[in-house]
Amino acid sequence: MLSLSEYQNVISEEFSNLHIHKQPKNLYEPIDYILSLGGKRIRPVLTLMATDIFDGDHKKAIPAAKAVEVFHNFSLVHDDIMDDAPLRRGNETVHEKWNINTGILSGDAMLILAYQYFEVYEPIIFQKLAKLFSKTALEVCEGQQYDVDFETRDDVTISEYLKMIEFKTAVLLGAAMKMGAIVAETSEENADLIYNFGLNLGIAFQLQDDYLDAFGNPETFGKQVGGDIIENKKTYLYLKAMAFSSDENKQQLLHLFSIQPNDNSDKIDSVKSIFTASGASKATQDAIAKYTEIAFETLEKMKISEDKKMVLRLFGEKLMNRKV
Repeated sequence: MLSLSEYQNVISEEFSNLHIHKQPKNLYEPIDYILSLGGKRIRPVLTLMATDIFDGDHKKAIPAAKAVEVFHNFSLVHDDIMDDAPLRRGNETVHEKWNINTGILSGDAMLILAYQYFEVYEPIIFQKLAKLFSKTALEVCEGQQYDVDFETRDDVTISEYLKMIEFKTAVLLGAAMKMGAIVAETSEENADLIYNFGLNLGIAFQLQDDYLDAFGNPETFGKQVGGDIIENKKTYLYLKAMAFSSDENKQQLLHLFSIQPNDNSDKIDSVKSIFTASGASKATQDAIAKYTEIAFETLEKMKISEDKKMVLRLFGEKLMNRKV
């Protein structure tokens, strides 16, 4: 097996050599552009890693890994349009650099290109990969729609929120790992277990993202702390605070999440105080620990060596070890 940084280098090299010289230029240039912006590329790394975990050859998994990363970036292009986001990874978003119509069409093309990467596999592997990919892609769309719907709802439940982050974020992590298992031709049991490992780690990761958005260190988090509060997003922290708070604090929270002041510092401080006083902060940390532990419990059921279980555990710990 390779180290995490070595897998990342494999993926980086693949995408640095990926240039689509086709016409029309205005369809393919935005695809080259968004794929050149890099990012952590965790998902394709997971595909390569999972293949080696189950005694396959990670080189055989490169096309599947590329499919996962191209699909992920397709979803970002469309998400950025929906959010009217000006920046992605510190650079102009596709729809800002070109225009909205180009962003929509280039994103559509990326979805088709992602499927084409599976065509190199023999029929039985192709069928399994395409079936998983279709299921996952549809779930990601469902998760995005839930997220949009929740913006105008005041009755979102914890279970609904968890389903949303499972579909929007976690299923692609699980699928990325299961694709590696499929390429390695391991047992269905192992493939399902590594999917559940990725899925639960993905839920824990997104909950941690919610937590760090409010309570993270700006120097280490990498994003604006309090961004979700400024945007009035009903995260796990918010839902737990609404469930645990006194009527007075509930009303204050509802008020704070209905305003957009010019200076958000007081709003952020007030909301964070309610998150802490209500126990929502502690409940969120407990949920992060719970889903991380569920992920690690699946490792014990996999029919792989203890050394390989440790590789996955260390990866999970590294992924979740973001400073607050």
